[in-house]
Amino acid sequence: MQDDIQTLRRILAESRVLAVVGLSADWHRPSYFAAKYMQEHGYRVIPVNPRYCGGQILGERCYGSLREIPEKVDLVDVFRRTEDVMPIAEDAVAIGAKVLWQQLGVRNEAAAQYARAHGLEAIMDRCVKIEHGRLFGGLNWVGVNTRVISAKRPRWLPY
Repeated sequence: MQDDIQTLRRILAESRVLAVVGLSADWHRPSYFAAKYMQEHGYRVIPVNPRYCGGQILGERCYGSLREIPEKVDLVDVFRRTEDVMPIAEDAVAIGAKVLWQQLGVRNEAAAQYARAHGLEAIMDRCVKIEHGRLFGGLNWVGVNTRVISAKRPRWLPY
């Protein structure tokens, strides 16, 4: 299964540079909240949004498309409508990304199949922030059932 616990944990552990397509500069938007969380947990977040191209979001230069990014991207995190994902999948393949990650509510099967056919891993209908918190600790300490059993406390927690 492509989105089992071990696969998700491995992807989030190995992917250090995230291009967030559809990242908003508005602090109250889910894309901003998720990207800020990932940035605070040691990930390099590269904003991709034509509306803010050339500007900055979360202190990082914003690009108009994936193909404009001048550095290697591990994971492409998609905050766009389902019907908008295929061109993003094509760009993810073109830039040599390793993972195409479609956020909660985004489930484009054709784009996922395209990505997989070109060697990328594809995750659909999941949030990187939620999965990171669930798999690397934090959520279970506040009473949320994460379906992950572990006696180890995450090292990044302050206690």
